[in-house]
Amino acid sequence: MQRIRLRYTKRGRLRFTSHRDFQRAFERALRRAEVPMAYSAGFTPHPKVSYANAAPTGTGSEAEYLEIALTQTRDPEKLRLLLDESLPAGLDVIDAVEARTSGLADRLTASVWELRLDGVDPADAERAVAVFKTAESVEVQRKTKNGVRTFDARPAVAHLETHGPQADRPTDQPCAILRLVVRHVTPAVRPDDVLSGLRAVADLAPPVPAAVTRLAQGLFDEETGTVTDPLAPDREAAAALSTAALAAAATAPVPEGSA
Repeated sequence: MQRIRLRYTKRGRLRFTSHRDFQRAFERALRRAEVPMAYSAGFTPHPKVSYANAAPTGTGSEAEYLEIALTQTRDPEKLRLLLDESLPAGLDVIDAVEARTSGLADRLTASVWELRLDGVDPADAERAVAVFKTAESVEVQRKTKNGVRTFDARPAVAHLETHGPQADRPTDQPCAILRLVVRHVTPAVRPDDVLSGLRAVADLAPPVPAAVTRLAQGLFDEETGTVTDPLAPDREAAAALSTAALAAAATAPVPEGSA
C-alpha cells in the first residue's frame, strides 16, 4: 500500500462548496482518473481518504490537505495531474508527495488567513487591530447546536496586521486587508470570530461580508511566528532515501566478469 498526500485549493465560486460537496467531487475524480484506491472493509466499503482540518464553507483556501491510500504504486506528480484534470476549475490539486512520515494532521497547528474588508478604511482597520492586540481578552459569541457559546478569541491569534489593497486588485472604494495567523485550538477560533472580536473591542464593522482566504496551514514555529510547510518532512525523507540509495549503489562491489 502506498500513501499519497495532496494539497488542494478552493478558489472563486468553489469556496462556497461544503466539505461534503468536495468529498463527492473528489471521489468522482478518483474514479475518472482510475486511481487504484484502497477501500475500507465492511458492508459499505469506501475509498480510504483522510481529510485534515477543512476550511469552513464560504472561505477560499490555498492550503487544504488530504491523504489517500493506494493498492499500487504511482508517481505522485503524475497522479496529481490526473486528479487536477478530473476536478472542476477552482478545486485544484497543486502539490503531491508520497507519505514517508506519520502525523500529517498533527503538523497542522496553525493557519494563515487573509481577510479583505471592502468599504473599510485601512487607517480604521489599523486602529482596531492595535486595540485587539493590546487587549488581555476578547470575548466573542458563536451560535452552536447547543446554544450560544462565549469564549476568548485573543489567545489563538498569534499574529495580526493590516495592509492596503493589492495593486493587482484595484478598487474605487476604501479597502483594508487583514493578515492573521491563528493557532488551531479548542474551541476553534475562525476568521469570523476575529472579526466579531474587532467589532466588540474596537467597533470595526465592515459594511459587506469579508472575503476570507486561507493562505497556508502547517506547524506553527513559536520562535519565528511563521507557519511551515506540512509536506516538507515527507520531501526531506524522500530526498534522504534517494541519497542513501545512490550512496549504496556507488559503494556496491562490481560483480566479477562485468564490463
